[in-house]
Parts: sequence; C-alpha cells; structure tokens
Amino acid sequence: MAHVMPQPAPTEPGEPRVPHGGRAWRNTLIGWSFILPNFLGFALFTLIPVIAAFVLAFMDWDSYGTPEWVGLSNFERLWGDENFHVALRNTFYYALGHIPLTLIAALALALALNRRLRGVNFFRSAAFFPYITSLVAVAVVWNMLFNPTAGPINLFLEAIGVQDPPRWMSSTGWAMPGVIITSVWRDMGYYMVLYLAGLQTIPREYYEAAKVDGANAWQRFWGITLPSLRPTTFFVLVMLTIQSFKVLDLIMVMTGGGPGRSTLVLAQLVYREGIVEGQFGYSSAIALVLFLIVFIVTIVQFRINERRYAS
Repeated sequence: MAHVMPQPAPTEPGEPRVPHGGRAWRNTLIGWSFILPNFLGFALFTLIPVIAAFVLAFMDWDSYGTPEWVGLSNFERLWGDENFHVALRNTFYYALGHIPLTLIAALALALALNRRLRGVNFFRSAAFFPYITSLVAVAVVWNMLFNPTAGPINLFLEAIGVQDPPRWMSSTGWAMPGVIITSVWRDMGYYMVLYLAGLQTIPREYYEAAKVDGANAWQRFWGITLPSLRPTTFFVLVMLTIQSFKVLDLIMVMTGGGPGRSTLVLAQLVYREGIVEGQFGYSSAIALVLFLIVFIVTIVQFRINERRYAS
C-alpha cells in the first residue's frame, strides 16, 4: 500500500501562519534588531543616569573623591536652603501660569483653524512654527520685544495710555510673567495640532443634530466639543504639567534665573548645584524632590480623570 504523507491542516482565510523553528528565531532576532538600538540608548542615557541620581541623592560626592553615604542629610539641608524654597515657589508660579494659558490658547487656536477657510493650512503652519524655531532665537526676539524703553510692547502700552509700563525682564515682579507669555506663545502651536486632531474625530452628525434641536454655538461647544475632547485635554494637561515643572532652557536663555532670584526654578537649581558647584549629591536630592512632585501631581490628575469617566 502506498505511503500517504500527512498534509498540514488548512488555515482559515485571513488567519496568520505561525512560523516554526528557525524561522521563528529569525523573526524574533529581526524584531530585536529594530528595538535594541533604541533600548540601549534609553538604558545608557536615561535609565542608568536616573538610577544613579536616585542613589547619589543619599550621598555626598563632588565627582572627584569617593562618594560618601550621608543618608537623609541632603534632604534635611533642603528645608533650610532659602534658594530651594524660592525655586520651589517660582516653579509652581510658572506652572500655574503656563499650564492653563497654554491649554486655553491651544484650544482657541484649534477651534479657529478647524474650518474650511482659504489659506487655513498656512495659518496652521504659522501657529506651529514657533515650536520648532530655535529657542535661542525665540528668547532673543522676545527680550527685544520686552525691552522696557524701546520694545514694541511697552511702546504700544504707552500709546494706549499706560503711564508706567512694566520693565519686564529687568523687574523682579514682571520677569516671570514675561517668561510665561513667551513660553505660551512658543508651545501653543504644538498643542493646537493635538487639539486639531481631536476636533476632527468628532462626528459632524452630533453638531447637525444639536442644531436641529435648537442649540446655539455656545451650547454646542459645552455640550459636544468639550466632552468629546476630554481624552485630548487630559493628555495635553499631563504633558503640560511635566513640561512646566521641568522648565529650564527658556529661563536659562532669557533671564538666567534673574533678576535676583525671581525666575530661579528647581531644574535650574539642580543644574547650578550639580554642574556649577559640583555638589552632585545635593543636586540629586533636589532632582528627586522635583521628580516626586511631578509624579504626585500626575497621579492626582489620573485619579481625577478616572473618577470623571466613572461618573
């Protein structure tokens, strides 16, 4: 009797074939070859430094000698460090100004540019352009605009009747508002793009049905647009929170933390104590406190968002 070779069971149409043996290993190696460079870069430049910073927060080290374990001494020093308290207040000041203003400006831009208008693509690109512009160029231009004697902003304020316009970057009271205004202008284009993506996922039928029911534009905004944008708003809020608490580059270029200590923030204090002063243990302790603040605020945001969805 002729020997009949068993035939493999036919697969259903559209069912993926599972590779076996050497082919499976080859596919696995190909997959790892794609993610390994990124993983190595993350481990080398992010994960290992973060772990080292956590350990150094409990040590005294100036990068030359042998690290010495000091326990909680660095954290005890924080509570008596006036620079830390000033930087902490300034960081919250910046965050409380930057987060809501950027969110509102980005949403307003997205609503204005989410229409079929002639040249709308140009205006979208123009609104996004500051985000990809050199930060140094942005800081230099805005410092010129904020010039207390010859800047266009103060000239405009004087033209409309303001007798004593702010001195902006040379004033301890107005330097931080100036930085916030600059950062809002720079960042709102990026978050506008996120809101535009969210707006374009809302079915037009919702608005047409609301119009039939007699809802005006304001009622449609509060009843349809805002609830539909809740996931986008939550993502924007989390990203803005993280970005605001770790702000460094714009302040370093525009004010350097001055005048005085009026714009000194925690990220800049980390840089100053670690890179400038060489106190890497104390700098790591400040960085750990900053991480805990951002972590706690982000967790609270997630909890509040979960409760809103649950209700």
